[in-house]
Amino acid sequence: MTELTNLEDVRAVAARIRDRIRDNVMGRDAVIELVLVALFADGHVLLEDYPGSGKTTLAKSLGQSIIDDLPHDEIPDFRRIQFTPDLLPSDVTGVMIFDTQTSTFQFRRGPVFAYVVLVDEINRTSPKVQSALLEAMAEKQVTVDNVCHKLNELFFVMATQNPLDAVGTYPLPMAQLDRFLFKLTMKHIDRASELEVLRTWGQPRVQHDLPRVTRGDVVAARRHLRSAVAVSVAVHECLVDIAQRLRDDKRTRQGVSTRCLVQAIPALQTLAMLRGRDFVSSEDVEYLAAPLFGHRLELAPGVQGVEGVIGDAVRQPLEALSRATLR
Repeated sequence: MTELTNLEDVRAVAARIRDRIRDNVMGRDAVIELVLVALFADGHVLLEDYPGSGKTTLAKSLGQSIIDDLPHDEIPDFRRIQFTPDLLPSDVTGVMIFDTQTSTFQFRRGPVFAYVVLVDEINRTSPKVQSALLEAMAEKQVTVDNVCHKLNELFFVMATQNPLDAVGTYPLPMAQLDRFLFKLTMKHIDRASELEVLRTWGQPRVQHDLPRVTRGDVVAARRHLRSAVAVSVAVHECLVDIAQRLRDDKRTRQGVSTRCLVQAIPALQTLAMLRGRDFVSSEDVEYLAAPLFGHRLELAPGVQGVEGVIGDAVRQPLEALSRATLR
C-alpha cells in the first residue's frame, strides 16, 4: 500500500489527476474539481448533460490517469456501459460460463469490474439492471448465482442522463439517487474553450508526458484525508440543522437522509484539501450544498427551483457556523 505522510502528498496525487484530465477536457474546471472531490470522498457522480458535452472524454481521462498496482489482479482502468432497454443484469455484472476442459462453471467478469465506470444514459434501462448497479455502488460487490464477487476498493461510477429526452426512460428511484454523492449539470463550455476545440480539431495532438497515479495512491489518499482534515462539531451541527430545515420545509415532500450527511463529511474534507486547508469551513459547506442535496430532495407538487429551497435552508446554519468559526 502506498504511504502518504501529509496533506501535501495527497494534494500532489490530486494535482496529477487534475492535470491529466485538463489536458484532454477544455472549459470544465468546476466539474473536474467536483469529480475529484467525489473520487477522493469514495462517492459516485450523476451527470445530467447534453449529448456531445464531453462526458466520455472526462471519464476516460480520469480512468487513464490511474494505473494498476495489483500484480495478480489485472483490472481495466476504464469501461463504458451504454444502457439500453434490452440490457440484462448479467451484461453489467458478468455471467457464469461452462468450461468444457474442467467441467466446471467459471465466472466471467462484466464491464463493471473496472476502476472508473461510465454508465451512459442510466435511466434508459430497466429497474432490474439499475438494481444490479445499485448493489455494486452501495456494497462494492456483485452477486451472480448466489455468489458474491468483490469489486476493487477504488471502484468509481460516473453515470449520465439526458435532461430533455424522457421518452422510453425509467426515472431513477430516490433510493438509487441517494447513492450518488453529487448530481452535476454539465452546461455548454464557454466561447473561448469552444473556439479552441474547433481550432485544434483534426490536428495532430500533442501528447504531454504527464505523470499518472497508482490505484494505491488514490486509496491511500482517501484514508489519509479522514484523519488529516479536521471537521469540527460545529460543522456536524450545521449539516444536521440544514437537513432538519429541508425536512421541515413545506415545499419538500422528502428531505435528505442521514446517509447523505455521512457522505458529506469526506466530500467536505476533500474540498478543503484541494483548497489548501486542513480544516472544513463554512465556505466548503456552502459550495457543496447544491450538488450534495439537490438530487435527494423531492419537491411538493407545483414547487419549482430546488436551488432556492436549498438556499433558504442553508442560510441560518451557515451563519451560525461562521460565528462559531470566528470564536
